[in-house]
Amino acid sequence: MKITGIIVEYNPLHPGHIYHMEQARKQTGADYLIAVMSGSFVQRGAPALLDKYTRTRMALLAGADVVIELPVCFATGSAGDFAAGAVSLLDKLGCVDGLCFGSESGDISLFEKTATLLQCESDAFSNALKKALKSGLSFPAARQQALLLCLDMAKDMPSTACPDNNSTAEQIVALLSSPNNLLGLEYTMALLRRNSSIRPFTISRVGSGYHDPLGGAADFPSASALRSLLAKQGKQALLSQLQCYPELQPLLPLWEEVLSQNTFLFSNDLSSPLHYRLLTAAPGSFGTYAEVGKELADKLEANRLSFTDWDDLCVRLKTREITYSKISRCLCRILLSVPQEMLLTARDNDYTPYARILGFRKSASPLLSVLKKNSSIPLISRPAAAARSLSPEALALYEKDVLAAHLTQTARCAKTGQLPVHEYTRQLILL
Repeated sequence: MKITGIIVEYNPLHPGHIYHMEQARKQTGADYLIAVMSGSFVQRGAPALLDKYTRTRMALLAGADVVIELPVCFATGSAGDFAAGAVSLLDKLGCVDGLCFGSESGDISLFEKTATLLQCESDAFSNALKKALKSGLSFPAARQQALLLCLDMAKDMPSTACPDNNSTAEQIVALLSSPNNLLGLEYTMALLRRNSSIRPFTISRVGSGYHDPLGGAADFPSASALRSLLAKQGKQALLSQLQCYPELQPLLPLWEEVLSQNTFLFSNDLSSPLHYRLLTAAPGSFGTYAEVGKELADKLEANRLSFTDWDDLCVRLKTREITYSKISRCLCRILLSVPQEMLLTARDNDYTPYARILGFRKSASPLLSVLKKNSSIPLISRPAAAARSLSPEALALYEKDVLAAHLTQTARCAKTGQLPVHEYTRQLILL
């Protein structure tokens, strides 16, 4: 039995994601696909457009065999924590053979060589990056300068760590210029750090780029473009666009239900609870939350009353050194009361300590048997029973997942007039 993992958000799922699943099976020869998926919040620091159960159902309909939730403390983290959390989960399942990710590069050897180089020179790279940032360079420019310095130093390193003639410094620097490449590099580095037996694979990303507007029906749209279409032109415009893609036909009934009930979220839908959290926070406490540094903490103190909504606050706080996404991720951590100490403890304890199964295909029952036999971490299929199998530190992480689900569900219910459902009563999605 060959098992391949994919790390996803599906915010929302689009034809490019379906292509990724198909190619992941083809490239790795997988019998089963395990999707590790962000739950209530995503890595750019926003609530998921659709709830995690709807997205799980869509993922299973589109080709995944099992969907496992990435804990929110890692799902809302920097690229390094996001990747390390997801890779640790897959590795601890004890049966995953490959990890397949999409990238602009499509060259796995380049990822592996760059990851090896950065692992060997992590301290030098970090110091060079800090020095470049202090000189006033933007983060992308500083990162490229630091890497070029490391590449120059690598000339005197063993050949296994130094790029060969086909992997020039320009190629490797170009690798760091695109978002999917960056995340793929983090996955590759996480596997390398763990000395994992999981083999990395990559497929070339096709269709629109992350920031590209919607094109014709022949192009795969980006998730960002679909979200923008819904926000700016409304439900019917999005539904019309989705109908252009034959691959999405099985998902249209779910989309019609979601859109008719208004059960989708944007960041500004959480502005009220964010206002409350910022207003009631103790003076000087913002710096105690995960990844909120002193500069951002001071700016939050000065602006806790001076904003209209979530997006407006991010724009007001944004600087050259602090990106919009970084700010939004930090606001998620504050909203969920995730202290820096919790994140540091999770890192020290090897990241993800449980696997919350959101759904699976009935045809994947042999895979579930393998997971139960080989996993070194508890498999959670009944949310209410989690406390009995988790350590205090693991339970603290899990309770943040529950809180995130309740916060986002409350916001959805405020739009629909429906009553919330307690997370502990949720059932697995079975197809």
